[in-house]
Amino acid sequence: MSGGNGIRSGRRPGNSGTREAILDAARVRFAEVGFDRASIRSIATAAGVDPALVHHYFGTKHQLFAAALQLPVDPQTILAGFAAVPVENLGEHIIRTVVGIWDSPVGMPAVAAIRSLLASDDPTLARTFLLEIVLKEIRPLVDSPPGTGAQRAALAASQLAGLLITRKILRLEPIASMPIEDLVTTIGPTLQRYFTGDLPQQDRPTRQTSTGS
Repeated sequence: MSGGNGIRSGRRPGNSGTREAILDAARVRFAEVGFDRASIRSIATAAGVDPALVHHYFGTKHQLFAAALQLPVDPQTILAGFAAVPVENLGEHIIRTVVGIWDSPVGMPAVAAIRSLLASDDPTLARTFLLEIVLKEIRPLVDSPPGTGAQRAALAASQLAGLLITRKILRLEPIASMPIEDLVTTIGPTLQRYFTGDLPQQDRPTRQTSTGS
């Protein structure tokens, strides 16, 4: 069907350039409003396509985000498995899983994608990825006592980021060639301490009591 201006509405004719148009629109939209607030419909509108076409090419919004950032695996697939792990084993499990992916056949493009995000002049997408996907999934798992989940997840993320840089980007020895199980044994407990150990007490304002004169 054509509109009054003679331009056909709905799907673009053929698929030439359509996928890239969706990805370009997704990158802009995710950067502008974040992952949670960016809807498939708004991305489709910006790309000039029907929302069904976005689902056709990319499936879920998480899969679209992974494609927009050129991640070779959907992070949601990995993060979803963490919820089934007993919290007391979470540190070692995350080291084993994440480093296993870095060292696998998909590791090279995964590291390249993360390196590209870190080197970008605009860190918005990297921050969105970290805050609205990675940390968002981990926070509720380690939120004990209540209200500490965000701090615990952020501390763990700093440890993982440092491990990624030293092992896969700087290739700092002996970390670069250390067997995964050695990393699990040495770094896993540090990650676990962030998840379940004591945290410094935050300064809290003391309640002032009034006295009569």
